[in-house]
Amino acid sequence: MSKENKKYDLGIALGGGGARGFAHLGILKALEEKGIKPDVISGVSAGAIAGAFIASGHSPKEAFDIIKQYKFTGISEFNIPKTGLLSSAKMKSRLLKKISKERLEDLEIPLIICVTNMLDGKAEYLDEGPLADIIQASASIPVLFSPVEMNGKLYSDGGIFDNVPVRPLKKICKKVIGASISPIQQINELTSLIQVTTRMFQLAVNPSNGELEKQCDLFIEPVELCNYDIMDTKHAQEIFDIGYEYTKQMDIKL
Repeated sequence: MSKENKKYDLGIALGGGGARGFAHLGILKALEEKGIKPDVISGVSAGAIAGAFIASGHSPKEAFDIIKQYKFTGISEFNIPKTGLLSSAKMKSRLLKKISKERLEDLEIPLIICVTNMLDGKAEYLDEGPLADIIQASASIPVLFSPVEMNGKLYSDGGIFDNVPVRPLKKICKKVIGASISPIQQINELTSLIQVTTRMFQLAVNPSNGELEKQCDLFIEPVELCNYDIMDTKHAQEIFDIGYEYTKQMDIKL
């Protein structure tokens, strides 16, 4: 990570959580209305997508209006099972082309994206490189989506090791906000392989939020999000509103 020698006043870490990522945009809108804007953003999976739109100059509402047009089936397609059941190539070609910048280091707001190096078995925090490839990798849930090859290595969802990437911000920021969108919901049944896979991943990456909260100057986790599946793009507006209303009512002092 090239930004380790730089210092920022405020950073925000946007966690992973599939379609619940719409809540990040509601959270960011409410923070903006309170006069709080991050100087640097870190993100993983859905948080990387939301962070990229904000870092490229879109307002939270503009980003929401763009992303909500793309349903899960519109940015994925079935593979012959080899390294993943689905390909996320459509996400790269359709959704991510809405971001004007091609490289991570060219964004208006510095953005750090967490990915998992599947060959080395480690989390990597990237702030340079091809933006669309890195976001695609960060959002590629193992088994469900095929890994993304970059520089001869295979990368998948960074949430495997760090689902709310506060760690890189602690090194470079005076204050850190952590935004988690992955409260665990109780479910009554699992009826498909995709549901089983996403449920396993969700349980595996759920952070120990007690410890995570201690690392943050402000920790935001709208509990009501537990009522929405991580692939539930049908309720994008509701999910956005939950993030917005939850954050709006917080008494924030940084």
